[in-house]
Amino acid sequence: MSKLAGALICLLIVAMDVIAGVLGIEAKIAQSKVKHVRLFIFECKEPSSQAFKLGLAAASLLGLAHIIANLLGGCNCICTREEFGKASPRRQLSVACYFFTWIILAVGLSMLVIGTLSNHKSRASCGFSHHHLLSNGGILCFVHGLLCVAYYVSTIANHA
Repeated sequence: MSKLAGALICLLIVAMDVIAGVLGIEAKIAQSKVKHVRLFIFECKEPSSQAFKLGLAAASLLGLAHIIANLLGGCNCICTREEFGKASPRRQLSVACYFFTWIILAVGLSMLVIGTLSNHKSRASCGFSHHHLLSNGGILCFVHGLLCVAYYVSTIANHA
C-alpha cells in the first residue's frame, strides 16, 4: 500500500474520532440545557432529543472508525507471553495498541450509549446522574483516534 493511501487512512480515522469526540461533548452541552433537578447523585430530568441525536452519531462514528482501523490494519496475532516477548518492538507496540483500542472502544462506546439512551424520548425519569457520560465518552474518542493510528502505523510497518 502506498504511503499516500496510508496517510489518508490515518487521516480518515483521526477525523472520524475527532468528529465523534466533538459530537459527544456537544451532546453533553445539549443535555445540560434541558430542565433538570439534582439532589446529590440522583437527578430528575427531561430527555434532550438533540443530545440523543448527537450521542447516537458520536457512538456510530466511534464504532465505524474502529471497524475501519481494524479491517485495514489487519491482524497481529500473538497467543502467548513467550511469543510477545520474542516479538519485535514494532509488533509489541502493535499488539499493545490493538489491545488498548478495544478497551477504549468498550468503555467509550458504553459511556456514549448509556448517555445517549438516558436522553431517549421515553426516558423522562429520576435516577442516578449520567451527567458526564457523554463528555467522557467524547474524550475517549480522541484517545481512541490516537491509539488506532498508532496501531495502524505499527501494523503496516511490520508488514513493510
